[in-house]
Amino acid sequence: MLRRRTSVGGLRDYRSLARTASGETSSLLERVGPGSPGSAQPLREYALTIAEKRRLREIQVANIRYLSGWHQWRQISSKSWKKIVEDTRELSSYFELWGHDIRSIEGKFGTGIQSYFSFLRFLVILNVVIFLLVFTFITLPSAFYKHGTVNGSYVQLPLKSIEHHCTVYVVSGTKGLIYFYSYVIDLLTGTGFLEMTSLFYGYYTVDTIYFGFLKYHVPLAYLLTTLGYLSLSFLWIVKRSVDGFKQSLVRNDDQFQSYCNKIFAGWDFCITDVNAARLKHSSLHYELKTDLEEERLRQKVAERTTREKIRIYCLRIFLNCVVLAVLSACFYSIYRATVYSQENISNDHKQRFDDNLIVQYLPSMVITMANFIAPLIFSVLIKFEDYSPAFEIRLTLMRCVFVRLANIGVLLFSLWTRIRSCTNAKCMACGYNYQLYPCWESRVGQEMYKLMIFDFIIIFAITVFIDFPRKLMVTYCSYKAFRWCGLQEFAIPDNVLEIVYGQTICWIGTFYCPLLPAIAAVKYFVVFYIKKISLMHTCKPSTRPFRASSSNFFFLVVLLIGLILAFIPLGLSMTHIPSSKACGPFVNVNRSWDVIEHTAHHFPPVLQKVLNGIVSEAFAVPFFMVVCLIMFYFIALAGAHKRVVNQLREQLVMESRDKLFLIRKLTEAQRLS
Repeated sequence: MLRRRTSVGGLRDYRSLARTASGETSSLLERVGPGSPGSAQPLREYALTIAEKRRLREIQVANIRYLSGWHQWRQISSKSWKKIVEDTRELSSYFELWGHDIRSIEGKFGTGIQSYFSFLRFLVILNVVIFLLVFTFITLPSAFYKHGTVNGSYVQLPLKSIEHHCTVYVVSGTKGLIYFYSYVIDLLTGTGFLEMTSLFYGYYTVDTIYFGFLKYHVPLAYLLTTLGYLSLSFLWIVKRSVDGFKQSLVRNDDQFQSYCNKIFAGWDFCITDVNAARLKHSSLHYELKTDLEEERLRQKVAERTTREKIRIYCLRIFLNCVVLAVLSACFYSIYRATVYSQENISNDHKQRFDDNLIVQYLPSMVITMANFIAPLIFSVLIKFEDYSPAFEIRLTLMRCVFVRLANIGVLLFSLWTRIRSCTNAKCMACGYNYQLYPCWESRVGQEMYKLMIFDFIIIFAITVFIDFPRKLMVTYCSYKAFRWCGLQEFAIPDNVLEIVYGQTICWIGTFYCPLLPAIAAVKYFVVFYIKKISLMHTCKPSTRPFRASSSNFFFLVVLLIGLILAFIPLGLSMTHIPSSKACGPFVNVNRSWDVIEHTAHHFPPVLQKVLNGIVSEAFAVPFFMVVCLIMFYFIALAGAHKRVVNQLREQLVMESRDKLFLIRKLTEAQRLS
């Protein structure tokens, strides 16, 4: 009886507590948003006072006490799981790569430069994942078979349809007396003893491997792994850029709000260094000046006469023609350097060491010179085009991105032009120039390998032989010329373009040089410390920082452009250029993409009909329509969300005006009293 009274009394107390706090609870729930507080996230995440949080905690405890056992267990399990996840995340932060170093850089130089090093860490992790994919599904099974660990078979050539001279592939320079410097050349160029290792395409001649009752088809795995790491990179980049895209989608273009954000919320409280704080102060001052300058230019553009518009448009057309001429000169120089290098490459190890190495690296040197000279010309020309400062930066960066990535495309085009050039019937029977390129995929892989090595050499050489001597001269020399020169600025966009260029090389070259992601991961790992030492000791942060440097969205957009451009040469190579008949896993098919069709012929008839239906027009047209409807739905949903955001902003403005009105009335009442 006593227990019943106690329970009834407790129930009455709970009901009275709920009735008493109903109005307060509803107001609190409106403030914290929809859903039960504590069920979605902890109360400490809400913008409430301590008293309000205690009040909600009491209501939660009262609610849990009178729930069923199943609901109590669900809530307790949910809270316990969230606690475990939070503890795991906190523990994993201690094992995060370069976590302490990046936080130290953020504390001294702000979030702008910190975002660059975080982006560099992302590329290291991405390349490690790509290497694990390639090593697990391609390199490791082939190595197991070649060392006799598992049973299998090599690729069988259809000799009736392929001429014998197309299948001859002899790696020169690997027999007889070899000088020591020949090994150095081979190590730097990927020739000689490296050419037939697992580093390059020609090593993978295994067709089928048997793991018990399972058959592992290496050519199909080679192609699917390539598509897999490209798709994984695309999805990973898109996922990381979603947050930045959401912010840019709802961003307001109101300049007044931009001024308020810079004045009241522009300071970076992670900065602890005095010099960095002074630099942040000057950068905010510069951004405000830039905003005012853009406003002045916008007003100037609105007041232009017809004659002034014609003059500025003619000048821009002329300067863009100059830009096209510079690009054409760069592309033609790369083309001629590639042709000269391919015609004069000597496998004779008795040739002079420096002559052979210069010829081997001539395309890489010309590409590096083009990447250095063209941006300087663009930065001078953009000043005469009379654009706003923000648009100047974006246009210059887009031109630099195009130059760096298009140079790789010109190099590949030059190689493929030489590969496809045939002058006799024997060459036409093979489908490519078998005399110069018996295994053209390995030759392309060697070019990508040399670009990767040379890019690392340039980064290291600039830091050691330019930045450090410049630091010493500025610090210890009293000449005004050295003082006027100053320290090298750590330009974030230029450094980002540098590593995006290297990552694009890695994406393209992995098909021809499967272990290139491992080299790229090691390269970026070393580049992190090179850039860190250079930043700490030889460089100064840029006094004119890029506006989006505090967000990784711009970095990921540039990286996504590089990935999309990497799809083009790889797609053309797989679908249009005949595969080598003397090396690699695709010698028994005309083109590497044909292995998909060849494999589909061995599927059961029912599965073949399903696949044929998927690739047919009867499936493609409705699928395209459904995708368009889904896309239009999400576009409409995004527009609706943007309108809601605008309405909420207008409501905030109205509330601020109401508060100003009440303050004014209160001030007048105080004066009258």
